Amino acid sequence: MRLRICVLSLLISAPSFAYAQDSNSLTIDGQVMVTETAAPAHMENVDTIYSGWRFRSQETQAMEMDDFDNPAFVFLDKAYELWDAVDGTEGKSCSSCHEPEDFTGLRAQLPRVEGEELVTLEDLINRSRVEHMGAEPWKWSGTQMTSMTALVGLQSRGLPMDVAIEGDAKPFWEAGKEIYYTNVGQLDMACSSCHEDNYGMMIRADHLSQGQINGFPTYRLKNAKLNSIHGRFKGCMTNIRATPFKEGGAEFKALELYLASRSEGLSVETPSVRN
Repeated sequence: MRLRICVLSLLISAPSFAYAQDSNSLTIDGQVMVTETAAPAHMENVDTIYSGWRFRSQETQAMEMDDFDNPAFVFLDKAYELWDAVDGTEGKSCSSCHEPEDFTGLRAQLPRVEGEELVTLEDLINRSRVEHMGAEPWKWSGTQMTSMTALVGLQSRGLPMDVAIEGDAKPFWEAGKEIYYTNVGQLDMACSSCHEDNYGMMIRADHLSQGQINGFPTYRLKNAKLNSIHGRFKGCMTNIRATPFKEGGAEFKALELYLASRSEGLSVETPSVRN
């Protein structure tokens, strides 16, 4: 605890009111996005939730507001090529069975429970590749996968995040919540240390957001590529000197469900642009 307080005091450079999220409104292709709304009832310590877009510089915000300027759309072009590409032993492509528009609303409701398993968009894509196309699964955070999740996610842009957290989903949600609030790593920090306790403040050169995931996969200017949700989780754990869980593993899937539930009511912004 003493180490965590020391680290936070060194990294956080000013009172939160000096760097509070802005009041700008986000419209993309004529569609108004919800970037601020009342926190869902299951959130105990936050009254209002904000999209990460609200914490970015005006220059970064502008990139997301125009699809022609959004660098993520280079990867969308790649995804359309993949959509029509025949792959695997069955001689099929995605377009053999689907149009992208068939998946409108899907991104807003994932992860979800199927049978006894919590599945994500990446799971569904790889399942289709293996079972229906006879193709090899894609790497979780590889360019092919993030490009395709961006294309599928784009079909839900503007729709509110709305994942199920009761019934069969409840144990997974509870597991994700426990991970969110558990201190780990040499810096003895949790997800909540930054994204709940100190959002709106500056940590090194970054403006801390609430860590909402309604815009993933997101194009990060820092590494000039699309980043998956689990890839960002891995990066956060590495930053606090903790051993990351496996991308696509049970821990990160549960954390994804919990964080998706914290985004309830915010618009899907896929593909977003961040620092």
